[in-house]
Amino acid sequence: MKVPTGPSGPYRLLARALTAGVLISASACSFPGVMRPADAPAIVPPATSATPSLTDAQASAALITQGELGGRWSATQGGATWRDGLLKTRTDAPDCQRLLDGLYAEDLLGEPTGARAVVGLDESGNAAQLRYQVAAYAAPSEVDAKLAWLRTLPSKCAQFTSTDVRGGRLNVTVVPAVLPGVGDAREGLRLTMSGASPADAASGAAPMLTLDFAAVRVGDRAVSLTNGGLGGAAQDSTQQAVQVGTQRLQDVLAGRPPTTAPAIPTTAPTAPSSAPAAPSTVPAAPTSAPRAPRTAPRVPRTAPVAPRTVRPTEPRTARPTEPRTVRPTEPLTESPADTADDDTIADTTTADTADTVQEG
Repeated sequence: MKVPTGPSGPYRLLARALTAGVLISASACSFPGVMRPADAPAIVPPATSATPSLTDAQASAALITQGELGGRWSATQGGATWRDGLLKTRTDAPDCQRLLDGLYAEDLLGEPTGARAVVGLDESGNAAQLRYQVAAYAAPSEVDAKLAWLRTLPSKCAQFTSTDVRGGRLNVTVVPAVLPGVGDAREGLRLTMSGASPADAASGAAPMLTLDFAAVRVGDRAVSLTNGGLGGAAQDSTQQAVQVGTQRLQDVLAGRPPTTAPAIPTTAPTAPSSAPAAPSTVPAAPTSAPRAPRTAPRVPRTAPVAPRTVRPTEPRTARPTEPRTVRPTEPLTESPADTADDDTIADTTTADTADTVQEG
C-alpha cells in the first residue's frame, strides 16, 4: 500500500493558494512604496498652471492715451537725444549711479516677469517726453523693495556731480515728487541736471534737464513712467498720468470698462467747468437791480405837472378885468385893501358928477 507523502488533489490547490497569499503579503511589506488599499491617499489630479496675474491684452488696455493728457500730447517720434548725453553719465556714489542707470535703461522697478505694455508720448509745449509702462512682477514684495529704495534717494542723492562721456561735469539734484494717493503703494522723484560740457561751454549752450519718475503698485502689477525734457516737466501731466493710469489698470483687472478721464485742463480741470456756472447766476442780480431805478424816475415826471397848472392860474386871477379907472393895474404885490380904496374913490367921483348935472 502506497502512503501519500504530501497533499494531493484539492488539498494541493488550497495549499498553493495559501502559499501564494503569504508570499504576496511578505513582498508588500518588504517594499515601502507599496501600500494597502486602506492606507492609500485619495488620488489628486495634477495641478494646472496658475492663471497669469496680467495678460498681454490687459496690459495694453491699461495704457493711457494721449487724449487723457490734453491736446498738446501726441504719439512719440522717437527717443530724445538728451537721454544719451545726460543720463548716460558716471558718478562715484553707488546709489546715485544706480538711479542714473535705471532712468537710462527704464528699469528702476526691475525686469518684469510677466506681461508688459509701453506707450510713448511727446508734448509740443516744452518738448517733453513721457514713457508709460504697465507690467507684472514676481511678487508685491519685490516691487515694494524697489519703492523703499527709491524713497531713500532724496537724502542719499540730494545733490551730487556726474561726468558725461565728453568729460563735462553736471550738477544733479533729487527731490521727492508728490503723487495722488492711488494704488497699494507709490513713490515719485524729480531729478534735475544742469551744467555744461567743454564743447557746450564754448558754444554758450548749457543743458538743463528736468525729469519726473513715478511708480504705483497694484497687487503684483505696477505702472511706472518718466516725464520731462530740456524744457522742463509739467507736474500736472505726471500726476494726471498716475491718476488715470492706476484707475484704468484697476478697472481692467476687475473686468470693468476702462474709465476714460478728461484731459488735464479738467482734474484741477473739473472745477473750472463748474465755476463758470456761478457767474451765470450772479448777473441775474444786476438785471433785476436796474429795474428799481426805472420806477424811481417816474415820480419826478408827475411832480412837475402841479407847477404847470398853478403858474398859469396865478396871473389870470391877479390882474383886474374891470376898466373902472384910468389908472394902470397895480402890481400883484399890492394888498386887496388898496384895491378896495380905489374902487371907493371912483364911486364917489361918479356920484359927485351926477349931482352937478342935476343941479345945472
